[in-house]
Amino acid sequence: MNTLSYKTVSANKATVNKEWVIIDAEGKILGRLATVVASMLRGKHKTNFTPHVDCGDNVIVINAEKIILSGEKMTEKDYTRHTGFPGGQRIVKAEKMLKKNPISLVEIAVKGMLPKNRLGSALYRNLHVYAGNEHPHEAQKPKKIEL
Repeated sequence: MNTLSYKTVSANKATVNKEWVIIDAEGKILGRLATVVASMLRGKHKTNFTPHVDCGDNVIVINAEKIILSGEKMTEKDYTRHTGFPGGQRIVKAEKMLKKNPISLVEIAVKGMLPKNRLGSALYRNLHVYAGNEHPHEAQKPKKIEL
């Protein structure tokens, strides 16, 4: 038996082939969309997945303002942030955030599903979210992904 043919190949920055993909969020549930996007950013759908390497794709999400939340989350879900000053805690309902800034709604959901380290920060930079149908990445020739 030839043991050299059974070597495990570990991907690195030079051997990774990154692609551009586009996902339409119209009518999709936020959490289910975010899990697919986070998995694609991480590269878990590829055969040469390596946990410590950025081997995922660049993901473009369009129509973020047309996303839906299941159940009563639209009126009951809170997003909390802090300004850094005493008494600076700010709470916003999901419904208000969707009207004011739908891009951040998707970005927060995906960022929470990525690793909390330098790799997670690098993966997050590969995410591009747009509220409308237009995006400035036509030159990269993104592939359309159906969920």
